[in-house]
Amino acid sequence: MRRALLALAVCGTLLSGSSVAVQASPGPAVRGYAYGQHPRQTITVYGTKGPALVILHGGFWADDTDWSDWARWFAERGFRVYDADYRLNSDATWDAQRDDAVAALRWVADRNGGARPLLLGSSAGGQIATVAGTYGAGKSRVRGVVALSPVATPYRAWVDGARADADRDRRRLRREARRLAGCDPERQGRRCWLRWADMAARTHASGEEDAPLFLLHSADDFVPSTHSHDLSVAQSVAGSEDTRLRVVPGSAHGAKLLDDPGIRRSVLRWLRTHA
Repeated sequence: MRRALLALAVCGTLLSGSSVAVQASPGPAVRGYAYGQHPRQTITVYGTKGPALVILHGGFWADDTDWSDWARWFAERGFRVYDADYRLNSDATWDAQRDDAVAALRWVADRNGGARPLLLGSSAGGQIATVAGTYGAGKSRVRGVVALSPVATPYRAWVDGARADADRDRRRLRREARRLAGCDPERQGRRCWLRWADMAARTHASGEEDAPLFLLHSADDFVPSTHSHDLSVAQSVAGSEDTRLRVVPGSAHGAKLLDDPGIRRSVLRWLRTHA
């Protein structure tokens, strides 16, 4: 678990909802909480003031990747950051991950006077974030979504990963998308197809009822920008006027996109505009 440091400090306090400070060095205060009963339904909070920003990590829906450095970075720039874990595809199939994101967003809003938080998701976490921002009345739960390399259409990842020229990451993404769905879309029936469709953010696009979206990819990302293009087109057809897709040079994926100072500035500006 990426929160190994928290595990010892928070032991015995998570299920009660109490908190414990775990950082003694200078920087944003860090506290751990639970928003549910499952061991992965936890939130690490960075900072004590500012607009609420929820982060959903990537990792093929299968790995618990570390966003603590970037959480501190955003906290140091005026956000109160909630770095949220969720059940992986080894814990539960879809739509458990969406349920966890919605529960985490509700938990954060309840602790911020009902104010809707912003949401940032990376890769697989970007898929969950875009669905959280579009499922039902997404705007009612989140002020805006930044998605870095979102796997916005997992079925596209399934198809791309079977191509002869697919690299290791694309092949793994195919396997993990299959594990997330819990069924093979080409061998099983209607219920399976409906689950794969439900995992795609574009399925839920409803225009004005959805949260504003800022979608970012690199030109040679192993999760191609076509994922976000599909979503952007669906939102445009539905009447959205606040969906932005940006494709930048290079092959950076997910959090690596933020290594570019220009991208960092544009993400920060977008978040502040929608806070």
